[in-house]
Order: sequence, then C-alpha cells, then structure tokens
Amino acid sequence: MVNFDYCTPTRLVFGKGVIEKLPSIMQPLGKKILLVYGGGSIKKTGLYDKVLELLTDFEIYELSGVEPNPKYESVVAGAKICRENGVEAVLAVGGGSVLDCSKSIAAGAKYDGDPWDLITYKVPTTSALPIVDIMTLSATGSEYDANSVISRMDMNIKTCLKSDHIFPTCSILDPTYTFTVSKRQTAAGAADAISHVFEKYFTAPTSDLADGMCEAVIKSIMKNVKIALEDPCDYDARAELMVDCALACNNIIALGNGASGWVAHAIEHALSAYYDITHGEGLAIITPHWMRKILSEKTVDRFVKYGVNVLGIEPALDKFDIANKAIDQTYEFFKSLGIPMTLGEVGINDEKIGEMANDIAGDDKLKKCYVPLSTEDVAEILRASL
Repeated sequence: MVNFDYCTPTRLVFGKGVIEKLPSIMQPLGKKILLVYGGGSIKKTGLYDKVLELLTDFEIYELSGVEPNPKYESVVAGAKICRENGVEAVLAVGGGSVLDCSKSIAAGAKYDGDPWDLITYKVPTTSALPIVDIMTLSATGSEYDANSVISRMDMNIKTCLKSDHIFPTCSILDPTYTFTVSKRQTAAGAADAISHVFEKYFTAPTSDLADGMCEAVIKSIMKNVKIALEDPCDYDARAELMVDCALACNNIIALGNGASGWVAHAIEHALSAYYDITHGEGLAIITPHWMRKILSEKTVDRFVKYGVNVLGIEPALDKFDIANKAIDQTYEFFKSLGIPMTLGEVGINDEKIGEMANDIAGDDKLKKCYVPLSTEDVAEILRASL
C-alpha cells in the first residue's frame, strides 16, 4: 500500500426531495449566483422553475447551453458573467458536463487572465468561487471530485484541470431527477463510471481494501444499470447508480493503490477532442481492446481477480483463460447495454489514427503507466477498435 494524503471536502446531500435544502445551502455562500445548465431539459422537467422558486431571495444570473464535452468558449462566457456582476457562487444544474464547465468557470472568475491559462497549468489555480451542484445524470462523478474536463475543438484538445479549489462545496443528489435520462445516456454513464473504477483497479500496487471497494462498485453498476434500463423510474436502482458514480471517480475507493496513468481516458479524450463523441461510449469501445493489449504475465493476476470476483468466472480455469473470458464478458456487457462497440459506428475511421496516437502517447506521455504504451501501441488499440 502506497502513501496517500486524502481529503474530500464535498458535502453530499442525498435522497428524494433534498432540493428543499437548497436555500440554506446557498445562503452562506452569497446572494449573487450564476446558474449554469445545458440544453434545456431542466426546464422540461420543471427543475429549472423549482430552483428559481427556492432562490427567490437571491440574485440569479444564467449561463445556458453548456455542451456535452463542455467547451472552452462556455468557460470564458461564464467567467465573464461572474466577473462583471460580482457573482459569489456557481450553481450547476445538470450532468457532469455542466458541472465540469462550472468548475472551470469558478476558477476563471477569480483569475484576471484567460481561463485557458489555468486549464493548461500555465498559471496555478489559487482560488475559485464556491460551487454547488444539483445532479441530473449518474456518470462522471464530477460531483465528488476536483476535476474539470474541458474541450477546445479549434486545437483538438480535451484536457483536465485538477485543483483542490474546485471541489464542489455541496452536491445535491436526488435519484428522481435521473428518471427521465434516456437509455443511451444511462448506458453511457454506467460505462463511464465503470471505466473510472477500472483506471483505479488495473494498477500496482493494490490493497485488499481498495480491491474490495472497486469490485463492489463495478458489480453494483452492472446490476443496477440493467434494472434502470428496463424500468427508468426504479428508485432503488437509480439511487444505487447515483452513489456508485459519485464514488467511482473519488479516490476513496483506491486509497493506497498505485497510480495507473488513466490510459483509457487518455485515449478517449483524444477521440472526443477530434470527433466530439459521447465520452462513455468512447470508453466502452476502447476498454476491451486496451485490456487485451495490456494482458501479460505481469497483469494476468489482476484480470483473474476481476474475472472471478466481479464476473463470477470459474476460478479453477487456467489463468489466461479466465483473463480472456473476463475481457470478452466486459465487451459483451457494454454491448448488452446498447452501446455502439466500434469506432466506425460513432463516425470515426482510420484517417487520423496516427495523429491521435501521437497526441496521446508521443514524447513518452504514457511511459509511467501501469503498463507503459508507445505511440504504436495506442495506434494498435485504435485500429482494433474500428
């Protein structure tokens, strides 16, 4: 078990009807609030009106239209609104993209220069406005971490701002707000969360405690996403998924584990930066091929543990048989959710594979990962995913 320094300052307020606590949550943070949301689904469900009703005593400014794979331009626009109006707190209502955008807005609002300086670490993030979120999608885990993934399409870059200053102050998690999420988004969200756990699980060294927590989260997601796809209003299944996804991207389930390098995410971020595809779908497509690429004598025991403890594969089999069955079953699980399982199905061909592979692994960027990968290794994973 490696050394760690762990703190998650985010308050989680979970359950049906907990939005009623919103005024008391926002009151200590200030009266001027930037409300950030996406394409308008919160207006269709009535959540937008409910938020405004609860915050009648506050001065509300709005930024709408935040995109999936949130864009740098939205960060600039939001930070400008905050600076020009003396906004004191940011309220994100929506999924992980809205919250990721809000986190970079909160940091950019406290910086006089271009927010891109912070996102690319040209300048350190030293402060941010307080952030509160009301989640409407179980997926990214942004509600319980200090990460903000932002895309800049003019540069083919999708990158992550990490700073303790952008942990949400409070995350409001009501499973009923996920009842209207489409089957496609529900499936992609589950794939995203499972990938988060894989990035923590396939590494070295590990501990029995962390392995057990990771395995439990994966099993819960695999079970409950199937229920939610059959019955979108099953409260218990949606509740399990909501907590699973929050934990999946929080380091609590990997305390003492070594760093993995988050290779699948590095590859998918390039796919999204070039083609703006759905993040969870990209991860589902890439993951089995990445697994197959890293399977070796060094890693086979990890796959055996995953195959036996999570997927229930017979432990008496040859260890490489178990590992290969585990990879096959992972592929079939994602496919069973209705996720497209080839890059061709999401509009990606081999035209830019070399360019993307170089962006991902060039200059030894993946040299210090659980299994180091070269540019050609990444290109092979991408080709196998076509």
